Amino acid sequence: MMKFFSKLTFGMLAPFVAIVFGAALFLFEPLPLQVLRNAVFDQYQRWHPRPYQYASVRIIDVDEESLKRLGQWPWPRTRVAELIRRLQNDGAAAISLDIVFAEPDRTSPQAMSATWNLPDDLRHRLESLPDHDDVLTQTLRQGRVVLGFATGQETPARPFPPRPFRVIFSGESPLPFLYSFTSTVASIPPLASAAAGNGALTFIPDSDGVVRRIPLMIRRQDQVMPSLAAESLRVAQGQRNYIVKTLTQKGVGIQEVRIGGMTVPTTPQGEIWVHYTRPVPDRYIPAWKVLAGQVPREQVEGHILLIGTSAHGLMDLRFSPMGTIIPGVEVHTQALEQILSGTYITRPSWAGAIEALLIVLGGLIIGIIALATPALVSASVTALVLLASFWGAWTTFTHYGLLLDPVTPGLALLVTFILGSIVHHMTSERRQRWVRAAFSRYVSPNRVDYLVDHPDQLELGGRRQECSFIFTDLTSFTSLMEKMDPADAVSILNAYLDRMITIAFHHGGTLDRIVGDAVAIMFSAPVIQEDHRARALQCALEMHTFATSYANDYIAKGIPFGQTRIGIHTGEVIVGNFGGSTMFDYRALGDAVNTAARLESVNKHLGTLICVSEATLLGCPEAVVRPVGSVVLKGKTKPLMVYEPMTKSGEKNGKSERDVAYEKAFELLQKKDPLAFETFEKLAGERPQDPLVILHLRRLQSGEQGDIIILEEK
Repeated sequence: MMKFFSKLTFGMLAPFVAIVFGAALFLFEPLPLQVLRNAVFDQYQRWHPRPYQYASVRIIDVDEESLKRLGQWPWPRTRVAELIRRLQNDGAAAISLDIVFAEPDRTSPQAMSATWNLPDDLRHRLESLPDHDDVLTQTLRQGRVVLGFATGQETPARPFPPRPFRVIFSGESPLPFLYSFTSTVASIPPLASAAAGNGALTFIPDSDGVVRRIPLMIRRQDQVMPSLAAESLRVAQGQRNYIVKTLTQKGVGIQEVRIGGMTVPTTPQGEIWVHYTRPVPDRYIPAWKVLAGQVPREQVEGHILLIGTSAHGLMDLRFSPMGTIIPGVEVHTQALEQILSGTYITRPSWAGAIEALLIVLGGLIIGIIALATPALVSASVTALVLLASFWGAWTTFTHYGLLLDPVTPGLALLVTFILGSIVHHMTSERRQRWVRAAFSRYVSPNRVDYLVDHPDQLELGGRRQECSFIFTDLTSFTSLMEKMDPADAVSILNAYLDRMITIAFHHGGTLDRIVGDAVAIMFSAPVIQEDHRARALQCALEMHTFATSYANDYIAKGIPFGQTRIGIHTGEVIVGNFGGSTMFDYRALGDAVNTAARLESVNKHLGTLICVSEATLLGCPEAVVRPVGSVVLKGKTKPLMVYEPMTKSGEKNGKSERDVAYEKAFELLQKKDPLAFETFEKLAGERPQDPLVILHLRRLQSGEQGDIIILEEK
């Protein structure tokens, strides 16, 4: 009764432990959880990307073709000025450069005259030409151009870029909530002052490098600075003011940013989530076409144009949630498209409350059900709740553009289910261990372990994989049964089989079947074993050593216990459960199984005790063997190269030695060299009991040549 009460008390606490766990995850947001949550949000976008809607935003792309036609980057500032001037003449609403001109143009005539060794008259003529930066400055003063600037944490701080705008706060100061930087790298002062606006090119990628949000506003010291996208909107509308509104609750963060006539909802840090589209070629206009006058006016007039690059060599590339790499300028462009079309994705301020409520209520429901119902019921309820939470999050995204996190509640609910199930199933697990121990006496222990860990495998069907097989057979046991008391013979056989199977289990083998005195073992099933060939060979050698010793012991007692023949082969088979709905058997089916069995029987024709195929030896580089020949089994057409492992009779100091003399003779046999007969005849004189030497000598005597042995019997 006390045990039951203590178990019940722990079980009642399990849901609360899980709720506390979920609350801790929710509050502290560890990095792995953030990564997992972002992965779910990314998947939303891949399944449901933003449909592209026409918006008056285009990218003037310094692409690979533009570089090929017009020369490598950086271009002279005069060419950039010409590009901007053409766009201004065609009525662009705003022209924003995803470029920082941080240094004077090194291709200006004055810079070149100071670098080149020129005659004085030519130097004066060169210096009288217009300075490239002056040309670009004059073009910028024509209006509607926004330059970009970079941000950093360097010290000492560099000068601020000009601020031709005003930032107005609505509510408490947004400064504590904005991303803060200590320095900026802007274009050179003449250019920055001539521009209609200056915007930050700053991205704040997540820990995995993916750009999911871009800030509309950033902070440098005590100043608020706009992003390139925000400045583009302001200049395009001809406005001066930004209004940054914070939430009414103190310390919560920013609610929205108003840019002229547009109100943009943001995260508490002043960012917007970017809802990406699939690739849209119409979004890009190659820069070379603009300079060549091949772009219709209607594609430029009234548009916000962002000049940037998609050329791989210029390295302005970013990871997107769509699983692709896109130019940085496209991130700004897609953000502007969203703002202009009013299609946002947001994570609302009340999302946290909904997720916390799901953790508490869902945890209590699942915890109680897990304690009180069978595993199938509790698992089904848990699955339904998890599916409902994920479906709800998915639906709110697709219909309303809201980002709700199903990951944190899902983990908390899953832990609740696990804890409740552990308590509920303690007794059944104890019984399972008892059944497992009993079942292991009927089936291979590794098979039992696998079924306990993978109960889903208790179904009909199989899978294709490569395995190694050992087949053994005991000679003359039938005649032994006739001469002995059956009970004594069975006792001797059982001891023999017990040790043979123990050896197989020691090497990780699976008992395929026992047929009388024959044993079939397979490796790499059900659990994959990369070294299954080596395991099979070592297992067979240990079986041979035991079987030889076991037979010798009984022969010494006057009991003619037979020898054990062994066949080893490796190949692709179908492994699984075969049979019917009433009963099925776990086994391997395929030619490799039959070949291993046939190799066992081949021993009686060859006079050997172990035959191993070349397919098995491919995974046994240290094995010491000698070739038997290319055996064509009955019913087969292709020869199979077979070897005999060198066992104790060829060992010195515990290590097997190669049979060099035999190998040389066999090499002559393979080459059909006339000396083969003489060599084998000499070996037979030295080894009258060597079965392979006698075999090949007889073949040579009968007129056969080569190493191909055709068997007419199984």
